[in-house]
Amino acid sequence: MAEQQQQFYLLLSNLLSPDNVVRKQAEEAYENIPGQSKVTFLLQALRNSAAAEEVRQMAAVLMRRMLSASFDEVFPSLAPDVQNAVKGELLLGIQMEGSSNIRKKTCDIAAELSRNLIDDDGNNQWPEILKFLFESVSSQNVALREAALHIFWNFPGIFGNQQQHYLDVIKRMLLQCMQDQENSTIRMLAARAAAAFVLANENNTPLQKHFADMLPGILQAVNDSCYQNDDSVLKSLVELADTAPKYLRPHLEPTLTLSLKLCADTTLQNMQRQLALEVIVTLSETASAMLRKHSNIVSQAIPQMLAMMVDLENDENWSNSDELEDDDFDSNAVAGESALDRIACGLGGKVVLPLIKEHIMQMLQNPDWKYRHAGLMALSAIGEGCHQQMEGILNEIVNFVLLFLQDPHPRVRYAACNAIGQMATDFAPTFQRKFHDKVISALLQTMEDQTNPRVQAHAAAALINFTEDCPKSLLLPYLDNLVNHLHVIMVAKLQELVQKGTKLVLEQVVTSIASVADTAEEKFVPYYDLFMPSLKHIVENGVQKELRLLRGKTIECISLIGLAVGKDKFMQDASDVMQLLLKTQTDSSELEDDDPQISYMISAWARMCKILGKEFQQYLPVVMGPLMKTASIKPEVALLDTQDMENMSEDDGWEFVNLGDQQSFGIKTAGLEEKATACQMLVCYAKELKEGFAEYTEQVVKLMVPLLKFYFHDGVRVAAAESMPLLLECARVQGPEYVTHMWHFMCDSLIKGIGTEPDSDVLSEIMHSFAKCIELMGEGCLNKEHLEELGNIMKGKLEEHFKNQELRQAKRQDEDYDEQVEENLQDEDDSDVYILTKISDILHSMFSCYKDKVLPWFEQILPLIVNLICPHRPWADKQWGLCIFDDVIEHCSPTSFKYAEYFLRPMLQYICDNSPEVRQAAAYGVGVMAQFGGENYRPFCTEAIPLLVGVIQMEGSRTKENINATENCISAVGKVMKCRPECVNVNEILPHWLSWLPLHEDKEEAVHTFSYLCDLIESNNPIVLGPNNSSLPRVFAIIADGITNEAIKNEDACSKRLANVIRQVQGSGGLWTECMTSLNEAQQAAIQNLLNSA
Repeated sequence: MAEQQQQFYLLLSNLLSPDNVVRKQAEEAYENIPGQSKVTFLLQALRNSAAAEEVRQMAAVLMRRMLSASFDEVFPSLAPDVQNAVKGELLLGIQMEGSSNIRKKTCDIAAELSRNLIDDDGNNQWPEILKFLFESVSSQNVALREAALHIFWNFPGIFGNQQQHYLDVIKRMLLQCMQDQENSTIRMLAARAAAAFVLANENNTPLQKHFADMLPGILQAVNDSCYQNDDSVLKSLVELADTAPKYLRPHLEPTLTLSLKLCADTTLQNMQRQLALEVIVTLSETASAMLRKHSNIVSQAIPQMLAMMVDLENDENWSNSDELEDDDFDSNAVAGESALDRIACGLGGKVVLPLIKEHIMQMLQNPDWKYRHAGLMALSAIGEGCHQQMEGILNEIVNFVLLFLQDPHPRVRYAACNAIGQMATDFAPTFQRKFHDKVISALLQTMEDQTNPRVQAHAAAALINFTEDCPKSLLLPYLDNLVNHLHVIMVAKLQELVQKGTKLVLEQVVTSIASVADTAEEKFVPYYDLFMPSLKHIVENGVQKELRLLRGKTIECISLIGLAVGKDKFMQDASDVMQLLLKTQTDSSELEDDDPQISYMISAWARMCKILGKEFQQYLPVVMGPLMKTASIKPEVALLDTQDMENMSEDDGWEFVNLGDQQSFGIKTAGLEEKATACQMLVCYAKELKEGFAEYTEQVVKLMVPLLKFYFHDGVRVAAAESMPLLLECARVQGPEYVTHMWHFMCDSLIKGIGTEPDSDVLSEIMHSFAKCIELMGEGCLNKEHLEELGNIMKGKLEEHFKNQELRQAKRQDEDYDEQVEENLQDEDDSDVYILTKISDILHSMFSCYKDKVLPWFEQILPLIVNLICPHRPWADKQWGLCIFDDVIEHCSPTSFKYAEYFLRPMLQYICDNSPEVRQAAAYGVGVMAQFGGENYRPFCTEAIPLLVGVIQMEGSRTKENINATENCISAVGKVMKCRPECVNVNEILPHWLSWLPLHEDKEEAVHTFSYLCDLIESNNPIVLGPNNSSLPRVFAIIADGITNEAIKNEDACSKRLANVIRQVQGSGGLWTECMTSLNEAQQAAIQNLLNSA
């Protein structure tokens, strides 16, 4: 055994070896040791004070990791006496250990073991550790008091179901330790432990109130620790602001005052000052209404952020640097700018803009360039949060900022470009409409600054932002000037690339050209030959590693120009471009995984697919391999505790999510954006190529279905959801059996996705795709289990909808409720209603496929749908509740009448509702009653007519907000006259109905009205034709207006019928002349178009 132990020590040493081969071998050997033996060896190594400290530390880390990751596989299988021995040895080790570092690590192991020994009922199956905590925390031995606090900080849930019983004792012990004047370490640890305990009980309001009087002690510890170069307690305060902001409310003023004081103290380290600021900024996000009441603190915090933004270094090489370095996230300037952006979004422009405006104006007049730079960057930062308030004074802001494009200092000119670019995005398209003349010329002038490439490049970047959101009509007058400028700069920079190897400006100019072409579309054709040869030249010759980004952007530019000018113009170069892309693609085995060309290539292929259409299919064998590889990227993830996180940083591309209990989830984000792009491109291929993509559907569906649960990136899940109905359509050519097999593969995951998806935007996409799949697959596509699961999920979603409304009402009663809170609640409400529309989509597809066979299934959610149309519900609930019942009538009649008691009365009452959306849904319901309802609905059609007429004739019925509801009423009257003439006096209503035509807005209902009009004309209805056909000119005008408003399309059956009517009149000489001369020029042209095309 001793020999084995010695070998194990050697193994631990090798795990620390800098030699990769030695370390790898040691890792493999360690993995192969059985779990039970590992426990024994690790514990012995930990307890052997004669062993080297780094070996013992390694043993401690491995032991804790094993308990964290493999507890269930290892610990329960140990004999009971071995389990007790492990527990005893750990407690003994803490008491006897001489090294504070090893003692701390042993405490971590004890906390981890205790975490795993809390059973399902909350019993801690290691009562000795609780006894140990109580004894140690009162001990005269400082090291033992530290150990007890460290364990409690690491696992605040250690008391399990005994917590309530011991609550006063826990509080007394923590307060006692926080008042230990002789030992600052004990005070700091007690403060961190108290914060951890509050965080672990974030939803327990009574407990938080009970512990409120501990906050002054925590704040004192924050202050003291910062001046001892320790920011751990300050980090705990940030966590409280993030997770339990209400806990801070009783002492919010001192919390904010302390944070402000620490932030302003330039003797502290930058990181501590930034963390202190983070407390205030985090509260602006998690408790904005609470913070808005302390505007005095906010008004002092904003100058602190601005002061941080002035903390810039003079870098003489800045102007000519050819590499864009990443932002230094530790710098005060970046931290200040980020804080300003977040606090503006958190508190809103109404609070922030008045507090910052004067400061920025003063900074912009400061002779020191750093202040002017910071002032302009601050303007960029607050645009999103202060959107509404800045929009009113945009004119003066833009005119002022444009002056700084002439500033003597290049970094100020750079910041002015930044502000213009940011405003072009934040205020689009208003910004473009108001300032196109000033901004385009100013940026083009700045782009000629040959001595300062960084400024040139940033002016080009601002131009990209401007053109991306610029309406085409605004850009066209400048197109010639813009293109010529860009061409001159591109040629000059290409020469520089050859002579000096500089490329920064060229990279941005190439993207500017792409952006201009993308907006100008076919108007770019005259300039195509000016650019394409040079762009192809870059792709062909720019093969060096340092030109990868330039080459990628050029590939993007070529494909965007191709898409803009269209297939006819692009075909002259399509073959060359495809060969260049293919060469890059086939060489891609040599491309490194982080090569920026990969994502540009992926998007370029998809654009080529859109340009070439079906002809692109031949390239799929080359394209699909790398695309599938990128779409299949698996991110590196890890479950880490606080100890591990200290060795990793976000700078290495890791992002962390705090899971509580001192644990975090880490993910390396490299490759995630590329993966999302690749998935989106697969969607594009399926959409564009349809059956041409059929042979790839199997591998793509196997990739995409599991990605519905890819929670690391929303875009990936959206693409996965979007792909499902498209893949079914692509696969149709493979036969019904193949499609059914594919549907079975995806159906289960789609339903589960609807039940579990946490993000409302992604959820709506999954629901929309599921509804489309049902429509594609038709009746019988869901088995009994699927229907049951879907029913439960729909029920859950509707119950959640009502519960969320109640919660929002409760928030309106909260003491912190204000206008801004109301805005947020409205946003939440909109999001909820959007999900309701998707529930309606799914039910629509179920009714349209299954007809009345689905009604027994529908009954389980019927009471909730009835609840939607109750009088006290918001208008959106009524609207969508009625839409669902409209579908029941349309697709499930005559059986639908069995539910009439639930919806008929409300439907008739809501024809006259105050909300146009509700009126529209109710009117549509009357129309489908007449069309599909059956005999039982006859009296209700009769009852509805005067109500519908009343709405049509009411004052303002044709205003923008009312027109859709009114047109649905007109259509419903037409449907009753056509399908249920016995329910209405047709001769009395018909003249009125004709006077209301044509419908302009609701194209679907317009088709119904024109179809009925054709019936009436073809049957020579005397009211429609009038005595001696005297009403025909009016009929011609209705038809002409319908064509002009695109309410009648060539492919509609009724357009042929209308054309026949007109042709009959055409042969009657004088009547034809009378009808045509009564029309204006546009109407006459419309009639001619109809005759020519139908």
